[in-house]
Amino acid sequence: MKQDDCIAKLLVDGYNMIGAWPLLVQRKQQDGFDAARRELIEILANYSARKGLDTHLVFDAHGVQSPSVQEVVTDRLSVHYTNFGQTADTYIEKVCAQLMHQSRRNHRIIVATSDRVHQLTVTGYGAEWMSARQLESDIHLIHQQSLRRRPRRPQPASRSLMSGLNQEAQEKLMRLRFGHRG
Repeated sequence: MKQDDCIAKLLVDGYNMIGAWPLLVQRKQQDGFDAARRELIEILANYSARKGLDTHLVFDAHGVQSPSVQEVVTDRLSVHYTNFGQTADTYIEKVCAQLMHQSRRNHRIIVATSDRVHQLTVTGYGAEWMSARQLESDIHLIHQQSLRRRPRRPQPASRSLMSGLNQEAQEKLMRLRFGHRG
């Protein structure tokens, strides 16, 4: 089975990305966690669509006493808010363990986090690991590639015959148009 035929699942520790990416750090400082979360969601929606990844963005309950919630953003991106007291790390580890017990031949699991202990744990489950900076860099690369592939818009050609003529020819045509021969 080729790598393209397998299901690629990207699990992202959301607050880890917000704390590591300068763009999101700045957004959080200026506009708060909600704005940083929204921006990360938008970035990952575009990235997941371009890469063809089944992405799960995971946020800790962050002190909110509420049950876990899952929001489907696109067919490629869902956002998971953990139960109160559950960390994003434990949620991601649980998903890795579940997928490890399923048929691994058609699953590719990638975990994005810069937490060293968490890296070791998820690679023990057979997942691939990428740091927050690596993910940020890959997102930037994919964005640049998409800009290069976009066809350039041709400059609109003037539909007027007159615009292609020099000034003298334009004047002669104008005189002929109004019946002046001279």
